Amino acid sequence: MKLADVLVKPVISEKSNKLSEKRNTYTFKVGRKANKLEIKKAVEEFYGINVVEVNTVVVPAKSKSRFTKAGVISGSKPAYKKAYVTVAEGENIDLYGTL
Repeated sequence: MKLADVLVKPVISEKSNKLSEKRNTYTFKVGRKANKLEIKKAVEEFYGINVVEVNTVVVPAKSKSRFTKAGVISGSKPAYKKAYVTVAEGENIDLYGTL
């Protein structure tokens, strides 16, 4: 897989910010077919850091519905894969571009 196919985007949320501050763990949305070795290689290549550990989870699809003038519209949000990447002590990833 190409680097662009493995890393989709970083996840920016309260939980991911807390993990990055306390445990040096960053969260990424990754391709569904990417495995842990490909994710580790992509993060090390893209950000130039050492990765200690990679944990993955597949977030299941959610069904959504809303009420409109035409009636009830129902659909679903797609499932995706998320990776928790722990980097080496003393290293960090600048996700906001402030450095």
